[in-house]
Amino acid sequence: MPVVTNFSDLDLTKQYTYADYLLWQFSERVELIRGFIKKMSPAPNRFHQVVSQNLSGLFYNSFRKHPCDVYVAPFDVRLPIKSKKKDTTVVQPDICVVCDKSKLDDAGCNGAPELMIEILSPTNSKHDLDTKFKLYEEAGVLEYWIIEPVEKMILVYTLVNEKYIGLPPQTEGENIQSPLFPDLKVAIIDIFEND
Repeated sequence: MPVVTNFSDLDLTKQYTYADYLLWQFSERVELIRGFIKKMSPAPNRFHQVVSQNLSGLFYNSFRKHPCDVYVAPFDVRLPIKSKKKDTTVVQPDICVVCDKSKLDDAGCNGAPELMIEILSPTNSKHDLDTKFKLYEEAGVLEYWIIEPVEKMILVYTLVNEKYIGLPPQTEGENIQSPLFPDLKVAIIDIFEND
């Protein structure tokens, strides 16, 4: 496949691989879900950005002396999803934590990060709550946080016997503690500060 410079030149009914994805040189942001293209929002809204910035700062402080690395979108994560074709799922989580450095390469992360975070926006809620939930569960992401900025709520799921188990929703006024990283304690109010 030659280099593609216009998104409109792609066939959205066709399945693609990571090798194809690397040849796309257009401005639109996309993810590859089981080989199919999912166009992302052009740019997150201001509230999304505030929450992402706040979380990034909090995570930086928590993980700066920890052997795990924190990455913020845009950052490609190639997930190991069972498929007839290999390398057919590439996502860009809002934030992820990678502890197994062997998964990191110059292109991003090749394998499931330990922790993935998605911040909901009106255009991506179903994708993050359903599609990515199932993908992350299947890929073996050990912990998945879903941030709901309007309601100022966080849903935390941990992988137990290959299935996600949800903790009670965390809301403003509470503190969240990661089951996977017990030293990671965050006040919910700090996540939504300045929104």
